[in-house]
This record gives sequence, C-alpha cells and structure tokens, in this order.
Amino acid sequence: MNASPTKEPERILVVGRSPSVLVDTVEILRGKGYSADATNQFDHVLEDYDAEDIDIVVFGGMVPAGAKEHLRQEIFERNAHVTFVQGLAGIAGLIASQVEGVITAGEPDDSHVVYDAEERTVCLTLGKAARVTVEAWWATSFTPPEPKSTSMQMLGAELGDGFHRIVLPAEVPSVASFLAVTVGSAVRTFTVGAMPQSVLSLVPSGGSSDSGSPSASSQLPPVSEVNTRGHDR
Repeated sequence: MNASPTKEPERILVVGRSPSVLVDTVEILRGKGYSADATNQFDHVLEDYDAEDIDIVVFGGMVPAGAKEHLRQEIFERNAHVTFVQGLAGIAGLIASQVEGVITAGEPDDSHVVYDAEERTVCLTLGKAARVTVEAWWATSFTPPEPKSTSMQMLGAELGDGFHRIVLPAEVPSVASFLAVTVGSAVRTFTVGAMPQSVLSLVPSGGSSDSGSPSASSQLPPVSEVNTRGHDR
C-alpha cells in the first residue's frame, strides 16, 4: 500500500491484548521495513523495552485505562519525543495504517481528504496526479480475546488532479468500520462506524497491574502471552 521507509526506520511498540492482532500487526509493520514490537504484558513494558528507543506507542482498546495512563506518564518522562496513538479497533491492517499515518504526517502533501459521514463518501482534492488507495475494514466478530474482521480495497488507481468522490459500497457496515486513504505515501484513517457500546463496556478500568490475567477483568477471558522483544526480524 505504501513505499517502504527510506530513512532510519521508526521504532514502534504496540501494547494491546489480543495475541493474533498483536502478532499480525507486527508482521505487517516489519514487512514494510519498520522496527516493530508488541506486548500484552502491561506490567513489564518498562522493563522489557527501552522508552528512549521508541518513537511510536500504540495502545489497543482493551488496555486498562489505569495501565495506559501509567505507561504514558512513565514513557513520556523518559522520552518526550514519543508519539502515542490510540488504536481504533483490534484490526491489524487498520492499526498499521494508523502508524503509517503518524509516520507520513510530516511529509509534503498537497492533497486534501475528508470523509463525509452523512453521504458515506470520501471527498478527495488532489493538487497533482497521484496513486490513491482506499481500503475499508470492519469487525465481523467482537468475541474476546480474538476479534475477527474483514477488509475491502475500494480503490487502487492513479487519479488526476482535482476533486474526486469515492462512495462507500453497501457492504461496508455502519458499525465498527474504518477507512484508510493513501495518497502517494501519505496515509489518513477515518472512522465510518464507531465500535458498539457493548464492546466498549468490556474495557477494564484497572491500574497498571491489570495485565490481562483472569483476574484482570471478570468480563474478559485470559490471553496467551505475547512479547516479541528479541524475536528474529
């Protein structure tokens, strides 16, 4: 979807809960040339990873609020240049696109992209011809700890300068659905339909010791450990 990085790769740490989402996200990011790791061991993030060597930290939606705030404070104290990203959903491709959106945000870009929720339409203005990709993701199962999703590439074409409208097909639902619009190398992500309240209510509110064990939340099942630190890239 995007060109591989040409400069020193950004170091990315994904902190979440779902083992498959974490592993798949790391695989996607590493495949694009980035230095990426992931963990669901919230208690050990500061021991296992050097905060001064991290550029972007992504938090999954099921990271307890207390743990998230604790990690934000501790990491920022060690590295004021770090960027924190709140994942929109437990969808690996979407998370990777959010990360790329942060990385490419400072690059020159003469395009303007907005999502018109009422019309379910991507409105795109290009200052010059560019390769444009529009991809949609949506959840198909909310069952923790392994949510499922699917995706659709709505567009992948060279577009000329000027104004363009891309209408979402009916297959993209109005709940738990998201878009990534890539113009050249610049990536922007949008929420089409928010996550249902029934899912948001599962988010644990515990403190930094709430690490995804059976005692972490009576509403969530236990998960297998994921910590990619030191794994071969």
